Amino acid sequence: MALATVFTRASLGIDAPEIRVEVDLARGLPGFAIVGLPTATIREAKDRVKAALLNAGLEFPAATKITVNLSPADIPKQGARYELAIAIGILVASGQIPDSAIRDTEFYGELALNAELLPVAGLVPSLLACRTAKRTAVIPLKNEPDASLIKNQTSFLVPDLVSIFEHLHQHNELRKACPVDWQKTETTHYGDIAEVMGQEQAKRALLLAAAGRHHILFVGPPGTGKTMLAQRLMSLMPGLTEQQALELASIRSIAQRAGSVEDWRVREFRAPHHSCSAAALVGGGSVNSHN
Repeated sequence: MALATVFTRASLGIDAPEIRVEVDLARGLPGFAIVGLPTATIREAKDRVKAALLNAGLEFPAATKITVNLSPADIPKQGARYELAIAIGILVASGQIPDSAIRDTEFYGELALNAELLPVAGLVPSLLACRTAKRTAVIPLKNEPDASLIKNQTSFLVPDLVSIFEHLHQHNELRKACPVDWQKTETTHYGDIAEVMGQEQAKRALLLAAAGRHHILFVGPPGTGKTMLAQRLMSLMPGLTEQQALELASIRSIAQRAGSVEDWRVREFRAPHHSCSAAALVGGGSVNSHN
């Protein structure tokens, strides 16, 4: 084949729109072009992909004109998560991997020059969308904690490019990510309300707020126990449901905040400093491009 299509996904907030990586090998002056609204990180991927293929002992079609289209072209693409999909597309288009081996499969991962597969951020939303599309995912080995959170989703863990090449040729099957037991992933680190001595009125307010799911506002000078009481509210709230935990895990994955499996069902507690500005409180700034 001179044309190959590989599926992957972009990272836009907590959304993961489908991206088709179309690779075309044509006659003409040798070259390697990536189009489809890529950032500088993606445009640099052609050098990493070429080095990874050669160092893995695979053939790179240097004598042809390689065009990679990231479709849809109107969606901004950031980060290095598309490199494995580009490499697989080149291998399929050049006939080194059969087209049938990549059907209903999505590929994610950054390539090192030695063909090792590096982890990517924001993978949880992509895997959830992949499950909805009823596809198999191929992800870096170091992203196993993300994949273990998704039930009923087959995710193959890849250490390097050679391993995925052998897997697609059915020579050596990759290991699958094992889902965690959600019933054993609820702990709390914020203390218990029974530890609070005094503050009867405040504790009563916390109990009512937790039982009725109401908002609560503590007002007072520093050192009177407002933050300590707010932390103890966590012990009164039930653990997150699986759907709520996955939404929180998606945000943590995008923010590159690693956490233990035992913390996935724990509610988030944030304590911004009293001197922070309104802009700092609600968030803002440039889009993180390390995904």
